Amino acid sequence: MGLFRKKKEEKPEEKQQEMKVYIQGAGGTVVSRSILNGTSRLKWLFRQESEHGNGWVAFGDTDTQEYVDDAKNMTVVDFNTLANLEPAVVNVFYMPVGSDLEFCADQTGTYFVDTKTGREIREPVKHPVQIAFEKNLKFLNQETYPADFFRMLFTDSPTIRVVRAGNADFPTGEVVLADPLAYLGTRYETVLDRRIPAGTYPVELSVCRSRIAGLRIAAARLPVSGKPTVRYEIAMPKGKKREELGKPGVFTFFGVDTGLACFADMEISREYRLFFEAWGKENPGKNKYTDYFRVLFQKSCEEHPEYQNQEGSFLEWKLPERGQRTVLFSSGMGDGVYSGYWGLDAEGETACLVAVFMNPEYF
Repeated sequence: MGLFRKKKEEKPEEKQQEMKVYIQGAGGTVVSRSILNGTSRLKWLFRQESEHGNGWVAFGDTDTQEYVDDAKNMTVVDFNTLANLEPAVVNVFYMPVGSDLEFCADQTGTYFVDTKTGREIREPVKHPVQIAFEKNLKFLNQETYPADFFRMLFTDSPTIRVVRAGNADFPTGEVVLADPLAYLGTRYETVLDRRIPAGTYPVELSVCRSRIAGLRIAAARLPVSGKPTVRYEIAMPKGKKREELGKPGVFTFFGVDTGLACFADMEISREYRLFFEAWGKENPGKNKYTDYFRVLFQKSCEEHPEYQNQEGSFLEWKLPERGQRTVLFSSGMGDGVYSGYWGLDAEGETACLVAVFMNPEYF
């Protein structure tokens, strides 16, 4: 076990160079000097609220209360320093504040015991974002959700802000859902079976400020009429009906492979394809995002910094010659498959279209 191995004396800079980094940016950890100098073995590990460092505190098996009460016997080191002495601590790094653990080593291996529950922890504890991401995957693409869920997505709260990202033009009313960098204007875009009246509509975003995932766009909405929405149904692709849902080859979702999505009109989708075909010929070897869209997203971020990440989270884009618009926006936690949902009024007419990327309650 790494904690008990004796090493020859090395210069401090040599030790630093050889330290294995298990977790990037792990932060500072309070450790008793007895552990660091080898006069005690790791025994207790607990996590507390801390404005500085990651909150983890480690005591040795010979540390007395009097010993740890003396500030000179405690020091702050990078968490990886402790992990190099005992790699098992990496398994519990992502456990929450309030965790109180006892380190054990026996013939079965090294592990921690939760002193509050008695549970043995022998496998890595997942990052909170990973746990939320996995729950979110199971949540997405259901046939429908309660109206209250959609209402929550588009109601301002301490964690959600509803932001108008721009306007989208629909000269034909035939709606496309797609990743604009990867699939808009290709056969892989999703054209919806239901049309909307030709016209111009605002695009609203549900911007979620997550404690564990940062700023994310949880959903996007295209309001179509001013009438109240009473129910939602999944948006079917062109030529398919809800009765076919679940049949082989019938998919309701659209794919995202660049972390971006959009609502677009079929005519604008065609014009978008033609524009970038010409752009590609004029700019051989260049990247659509890096060499064209990046600067536009950054400008959008400068104009609305409070609702966007540093690289930009949404953009109202105009066809350079025709001036017709579509809005590009980040898709929740990034790449994946997502579905659109029609919001219907009391008469069953289209009130809005919503693309759902994440359930903010998980994050």
